[in-house]
Amino acid sequence: MDDPKTKSPLSRRERDRERESTCLLARARALRRQSSDAESVLWRHLRARRLMGYKFRRQVVIEPYIVDFVCLEARLIIEADGGQHIDQMAYDARRTVRLEGMGYRVMRFWNHEVLDELQSVLEQIRIALIEAPSPQPSPGGRGG
Repeated sequence: MDDPKTKSPLSRRERDRERESTCLLARARALRRQSSDAESVLWRHLRARRLMGYKFRRQVVIEPYIVDFVCLEARLIIEADGGQHIDQMAYDARRTVRLEGMGYRVMRFWNHEVLDELQSVLEQIRIALIEAPSPQPSPGGRGG
């Protein structure tokens, strides 16, 4: 048991990191309430294991980012990008590289693609799920 009296105080860096995490979680919650039309449409098809039985979550914190949709099992991130992303393409590219460095595959779709070509978008996601590597067993876990 952790006794609060014997717990060492957090360093400034640790306090800042906890504060940033709390802010990211609050921002993710707000983003869930303020979904774009494209995000709402896509979520209807991804939620509740509706796409090939894979579980997706939306507006998830993967520090230091918040991603639109993620399937942790397949290590697949789906981003629905609106017009504002035209002005931040370099940032999005760096973000994608960093997320891929964490072992995720990142797929980006423009909002108009989701709204106008939904079946094509869903098919591309299906293909990515089929191609996803099998989850690795956890260390010390039972083999299959």
